Amino acid sequence: MSGEMDKPLISLHLVDSDSSLAKVPDEAPKVGILGSGDFARSLATRLVGSGFKVVVGSRNPKRTAGLFPSAAQVTFQEEAVSSPEVIFVAVFREHYSSLCSLSEQLTGKILVDVSNPTEQEHLQHRESNAEYLASLFPTCTVVKAFNVISAWTLQAGPRDGNRQVPICSDQPEAKRAVSEMALAMGFMPVDMGSLASAREVEAMPLRLLPAWKVPTLLALGLFVCFYAYNFVRDVLQPYMQESQNKFFKLPVSVVNTTLPCVAYVLLSLVYLPGVLAAALQLRRGTKYQRFPDWLDHWLQHRKQIGLLSFFCAALHALYSFCLPLRRAHRYDLVNLAVKQVLANKSHLWVEEEVWRMEIYLSLGVLALGTLSLLAVTSLPSIANSLNWREFSFVQCVATSSAGNTDSGTRRPEFQSQDPHLPALHHQTSFLGSRSFGCSLVPVPTPYGHEDLSWTR
Repeated sequence: MSGEMDKPLISLHLVDSDSSLAKVPDEAPKVGILGSGDFARSLATRLVGSGFKVVVGSRNPKRTAGLFPSAAQVTFQEEAVSSPEVIFVAVFREHYSSLCSLSEQLTGKILVDVSNPTEQEHLQHRESNAEYLASLFPTCTVVKAFNVISAWTLQAGPRDGNRQVPICSDQPEAKRAVSEMALAMGFMPVDMGSLASAREVEAMPLRLLPAWKVPTLLALGLFVCFYAYNFVRDVLQPYMQESQNKFFKLPVSVVNTTLPCVAYVLLSLVYLPGVLAAALQLRRGTKYQRFPDWLDHWLQHRKQIGLLSFFCAALHALYSFCLPLRRAHRYDLVNLAVKQVLANKSHLWVEEEVWRMEIYLSLGVLALGTLSLLAVTSLPSIANSLNWREFSFVQCVATSSAGNTDSGTRRPEFQSQDPHLPALHHQTSFLGSRSFGCSLVPVPTPYGHEDLSWTR
């Protein structure tokens, strides 16, 4: 009985790779860290919390020992690299040469490079930091990993998109060892191939929203065009023809008139590429031919375009609430009251205008609610918590409100076209034998989710 009570309540074998916990061996291997900066301290904290024995190598261990967890051993660099088989190199590129004195002790060990170059250094050097480190230590196996993870993420734990850790190396065994460590720390390793991919991995933290560049420029271009049109119609034309000064409308009124136009066009651009893709597949008679590059890029940017449409619609709602707060609106009310008194009218009520405004506001609130529902379900943290039936139900309800209904849709496994796969060839086992004699036709839904309906 006592032996049963000594067993853990949760078996480590039941924990899968998607959990924040992972299996750690009973006798966890010793891991070394070279460096005593912020990232090294956060890395040591995460490793200790994941059950690893950590040895930190520092040039001044007495001064830096108090900055690390008490369970981590802080010593000189020579002692720190003697016993561990996996050593994290958490120093800058310019300090790699200072580690050459440890080359004999590092022979046969796995060096994990976690450094990141600046944008200027990335353009200046043709070889990556990891490749440079491998050239200095040819007897070691260099692995590029954990460079896209911030020190804060290491301390606070992985959250949503921050869980992925790109890993690349020329030795599969070394990649497997580092991948197991990443899983034990609660992250998701992503195999990026050989060490030649390290330059691409190091460029990831330097990019600022790469998928949003084209959609943002598109939204800005549409805004400028519609704003110029509304300026000419509502401000410039009255000034030129009737000498009415309405330039006060530029900050709020013209912007508020422009935003829904941009939102409508962006929302139509979310649905249009799916329709074009379906027509192209029907014309070709097959779904296994690759889409043109322009259509492929358009399909991949639908999520960003849809979120920008929701952003413009939300701004339009806020600007609409601000319209009665303007001083010009108050002056208009006063002038209307004066005209009513001069005309000797005690009751002013136009039934048609009242109903028109009530219906306009009601439909506007419903449209904004529909866009909000679609935008929320496009977030990875929300979409991953829904199964395919729940996701399809939300999409069908929302798109039905938007005038685009579809029955028999399902949630895809991929949200964009993989360049290494045939066009819209989603490898699933959905409905088993029902797939025989059927073809997949893309049915567009907002924010990048691409549903596929079964057609005979």
